[in-house]
Amino acid sequence: MMSQCGSAILSRPGWLTPLVGALAQIVTVGATAGEKPLWELGAGVSVLQFPAYRGSDESRLFVLPVPYVVYRGEFLKADREGIRGTFFDSDRVELSLSLSASPPVSSDKVDVREGMPDLEPTVEVGPSLDVRLWRSSDERLRLRTRLPLRAGFTVENSPESTGWQFTPQLNLDWRDPAGMNGWTLGVVAGPVFGDRRQHRYFYGVEGAQATATRPAYDVRGGYAGTQVLAALWKRFPGWWLGGFVRYDSLAGAVFDDSPLVKSRDYFAAGVAVTWVLGESSQRVEADD
Repeated sequence: MMSQCGSAILSRPGWLTPLVGALAQIVTVGATAGEKPLWELGAGVSVLQFPAYRGSDESRLFVLPVPYVVYRGEFLKADREGIRGTFFDSDRVELSLSLSASPPVSSDKVDVREGMPDLEPTVEVGPSLDVRLWRSSDERLRLRTRLPLRAGFTVENSPESTGWQFTPQLNLDWRDPAGMNGWTLGVVAGPVFGDRRQHRYFYGVEGAQATATRPAYDVRGGYAGTQVLAALWKRFPGWWLGGFVRYDSLAGAVFDDSPLVKSRDYFAAGVAVTWVLGESSQRVEADD
């Protein structure tokens, strides 16, 4: 029977804190259960390197603040996995709400998009079905699959739909990898699928936008490449340190011949450090 203590996960917007957004895809800290503060508050900083958009050959370096907010309520939780409200779960299945985002792109700063409209920041939201596949007897290794389906919208005065995206993933978490006491290694990998509207927003070229080096291009929905992300993190007394590297391949994507795709594979990376500035005196049972 399904219990009432499940969770709905809303990942932090990746364009505000790309490192936290990336880590939110995989972080499930494997610490043993125990009493921890009901809430913790803190702040930190991240340094990240990302492409302007998937398929761009122009990268951006970000130095951004990172909020640190943890709340361990019975039906509402907020931690490195995001904000979680109660839907349902069992020992193996959890229904979640997934939230993601993309940064704005100024076309006059990306050569291949010169003369085209800017890409507005987008937000994607939708359900995710998370299934635990396996865990080791000592809880150090956990394997699960995540099946998020999200609808996207631009963030502007008159929001517009940017279509749907489906990103099924396998997620492996390894606590104390290779004798690294207190550290957790997370790896998540899977294909990306999008509908025609999603792909047209990022990779379509209207006839009026065509040039001698940028022909008009329409696109269909379907396979949009594969992503593999690995992150390593540790919670120290009073502070937290983490980093990630992500490999992204657009080989075989339905839009890989778009004139806006200049790189079919690339790496992105980042590091972050946060300090815990305050916590509650009330303690609750938690395994995070």
